[in-house]
Amino acid sequence: MFGLTKKDSTLMLIVFGLVMLAPFLLNPFPEGSAMAQFNAGYPDLMQRFVIFGIFAVGFNLLFGLTGYLSFGHAAFLGIGSYAAIWSMKLVTLNVIPGILVAIVVAGAFALVVGFVSLRRSGIYFSILTLAFAQMMFAMAYSVLTPITGGETGLQIKNTDTPLFGGPETGIGRANLFGAEMGNSYELTLGNHLFTFNLGYYIAGFFLLLAFYLSIRIFRSPFGIMLRAVKSNQQRMNYTGLTPKRYTLSAFVISGMYAGLAGGLMVAMDTQVGPERMFWTASGEVVIMTILGGAGTLLGPVLGAGMIKYMENIISKINKDILHEWFAFLPDGLEDVIVSMVYPFIGKGWHLTMGILFMLVVIFLPGGLVEGGQRIAKLFRRNKTADTQDATSRTPAE
Repeated sequence: MFGLTKKDSTLMLIVFGLVMLAPFLLNPFPEGSAMAQFNAGYPDLMQRFVIFGIFAVGFNLLFGLTGYLSFGHAAFLGIGSYAAIWSMKLVTLNVIPGILVAIVVAGAFALVVGFVSLRRSGIYFSILTLAFAQMMFAMAYSVLTPITGGETGLQIKNTDTPLFGGPETGIGRANLFGAEMGNSYELTLGNHLFTFNLGYYIAGFFLLLAFYLSIRIFRSPFGIMLRAVKSNQQRMNYTGLTPKRYTLSAFVISGMYAGLAGGLMVAMDTQVGPERMFWTASGEVVIMTILGGAGTLLGPVLGAGMIKYMENIISKINKDILHEWFAFLPDGLEDVIVSMVYPFIGKGWHLTMGILFMLVVIFLPGGLVEGGQRIAKLFRRNKTADTQDATSRTPAE
């Protein structure tokens, strides 16, 4: 299917199913129930799942295949966002031109940064990318304020006059040929509420496209060359191949993925600030990729979903909610349990993420994907053992 093997087609269909059914899968608990706190099927969070999934998939093409660890990829996320917002302010509020401009501009910046940074490898490459990202953040924050809006950032205003239509009053909203990204349809089934948002499904379409291109790159001769870069660059040089040509191409493609994610962020919420370019955002995508499984196809998407879920759901749990959960315990024991659990949720969700990340790195170097493979292997082993036992008990004829 579309040039994919049977295994890759199955993986693509799984991702397609997850994207399409996310409003149902992420809202398993009835509204108003004690467990409704863990529902994640509202538009803003679902959009973040897929957008940061794209960001992580692109970063994985560089880090997972070549082994080059960039600490500056948030710069391309921010540059893509600024390019998209200016496209909407000057040309049209239609998201398609803005997203295309974001991809092209981010790719151009990635070409420049990669050309300089890839003169070094290892930790020196990582430090160079971090330096570039922090320079771009500083310029966006205080130097280029007429272009970036400085600390307050940029947004669509009623004073903007794009060539093809614009906001009449208030803040302009991105649209797809007139249909606003915030348009939603709510479906009520019993005590469950499911929201189907236009912006989410547009972002989901781009995730599917990005994931498909990632599969094709992984399986292509170009992907094999990127693995060779990670394996042994010296041998590549001996065979007459130039590793830098392939690593620079991977760096630019990865930067374009980040630009796509940045453009989609503006499409969903027409405002942008320099905080998207800060070094912590670059560190976050590194954690997403390693947590899910660097060098795997599905891992970065799983890692992005895991971190964004913890950031938006686990962080909202407070002491009052904990007291509701443990109200069945005696008062003294209830207070002790709440005091023990509280440091790991709410504002302390980073502590939980840090512990989870350490456990994954120590026990599952291949990330969540490796964990899933181990579980599947265990089930297959048990099934094989049961089949062999049944065969051994069958009397000979």
